[in-house]
Amino acid sequence: MADGSSTSSFERLIEIGISLSSERDTNRLMETILLEAKDMCNADGGTLYLRTEDDCLKFEIMRTDSLNIAMGGTTGKEITFPPLRMYDVESGEPNMKNVASAAALTAKSVNIKDAYEAEEFDFSGTKKFDEGMGYRSKSFLTVPLANSQGEVIGVLQLLNAKERESDEVIEFSGEIQPLIEALASQAAVALDNQQLLEGQKKLLDSFIELIASAIDAKSPYTGGHCQRVPELTKMLAKAACESDDEPFADFQLTDDQWYELHIGAWLHDCGKVTTPEYVVDKSTKLETIYDRVHEVRTRFEVVKRDAVIDYLKALIEGEEDAGKLRDDLEARLARLDDDFAFIAECNMGGEFMAPEKVDRLKEISAIQWTRTLDDRIGISFEEQKRKDRTPAPELPVVENLLSDRDDHIIYRESPEPAAGENAFGFQLDVPEHKFNLGEVYNLAIGRGTLTEEERFKINDHIVQTIIMLEQLPFPKHLKRVPEYAGGHHEKMDGTGYPRKLNKTDMSLPARIMAIADIFEALTAADRPYKPPKKLSDAVKIMSFMKKDAHIDDELFELFLKSGIHKEYAERFLDPSQLDEVDISQYIQSGDD
Repeated sequence: MADGSSTSSFERLIEIGISLSSERDTNRLMETILLEAKDMCNADGGTLYLRTEDDCLKFEIMRTDSLNIAMGGTTGKEITFPPLRMYDVESGEPNMKNVASAAALTAKSVNIKDAYEAEEFDFSGTKKFDEGMGYRSKSFLTVPLANSQGEVIGVLQLLNAKERESDEVIEFSGEIQPLIEALASQAAVALDNQQLLEGQKKLLDSFIELIASAIDAKSPYTGGHCQRVPELTKMLAKAACESDDEPFADFQLTDDQWYELHIGAWLHDCGKVTTPEYVVDKSTKLETIYDRVHEVRTRFEVVKRDAVIDYLKALIEGEEDAGKLRDDLEARLARLDDDFAFIAECNMGGEFMAPEKVDRLKEISAIQWTRTLDDRIGISFEEQKRKDRTPAPELPVVENLLSDRDDHIIYRESPEPAAGENAFGFQLDVPEHKFNLGEVYNLAIGRGTLTEEERFKINDHIVQTIIMLEQLPFPKHLKRVPEYAGGHHEKMDGTGYPRKLNKTDMSLPARIMAIADIFEALTAADRPYKPPKKLSDAVKIMSFMKKDAHIDDELFELFLKSGIHKEYAERFLDPSQLDEVDISQYIQSGDD
């Protein structure tokens, strides 16, 4: 044999097989396949093609040593040659004139002693190339790459075998061809496995991004959040890897760890699929699926009509002075109008519901009206079950204008995962009820528009995120995805949720996620419930969070010193939000 003993060749095949099976980078894998094949038969050149979904052979790697040609693969040099078509575009006939496509179509190797003397194949393109380059293409060995299912997934083509002593171009011997075919078989399996892994990875990535996009699309209040947080997370993680300062000097991420962080960032809010839209989007205190202030308005209208009817009855009976009756009516109507305006104002929510406002709310709620229609017909099954907890009153019935009824309470139908001792280590105060729709109860909310139950339900998204992710069979290199995704609401002083972790309990990537989540939320320009904050205002708010030990102080300083706050702002913020930030006031000097 021209390339050494059969024993050493087989040993070399085993070594190559081990090397191919351990390579995880597709470009390096394809390069290894071609270079090892060239080396085994001392070929001057070679090309590796991959079969595309539309039955073309795409140039992936090209090498010709004597011409110093190295394209594709890890070289970074793009191969501009068009793919070879395996079938004629117009007729659909198989392309048997091209040696590479013929090998792919027949799944058989083609060994050609001299291309210029071969009549079965069309080498006109090769001859034209030779003429332009001053080269002589002679011997060709073209081997199909067939996977374990027998499907041809590519073609390995070697050019101009050489005598190792004299460098004379010779044919590919009958002894070397089986070894190259054995190598091609190993290569095909390794390449097919790599393509399957990449296909699965691509599918997983697409599915994850689909979930995140669906969550963003679910509510205009969080549009784009799930897509921007991963970008900011990766920017800050990259800065930590590049920093020589403590505590980041020894922090590095492998390719697997980068991918682990990528998935954790994209899935950090996946639990929001369980959060009802009407809770996330609740913009007024009485809003559920619709704003129940309209029901209250109708009751006020009924009370006002009753006042007019009482006035007309008294006028007909003539027992009181008509002028006084008219004045009393106008005063009554004006007071009801003012009362409703107050209820409407309460419904909007705000910074603080003072005790005197709550007292007036309760006073107004005691105004009575008469209901004559059955409120237990034409309703949903769930509401009917809640109504049936108490006996139906006889009609007509006098009711308060605003009320907190038993049927306003929605009980939990199953145990709350975050309650008491639990396998996940959640430490949350769980409200007694799932929801409370009571009208007075909601209108008396002290700050904002959410009840205790609704706020818990929103916070519960992180509980659901952790439960969902910990149920998935992540492989070993992705085991920390639940930790990364589930820690972005924790605080460095242990007052966050859902596990009340502190800084020492959290990995650096998890702490990075917390900063990314907060900064994105502060600067988001697509939240209809608030105007977007300027960059300087967002940084200032986060500086207070740093002082309160709610976010990692060292990461926050890295966030500013690396300029990531500005880089992110230029990419994702509205131009109107961009302003100058004096970071010196937020960074601790080395003398402190």
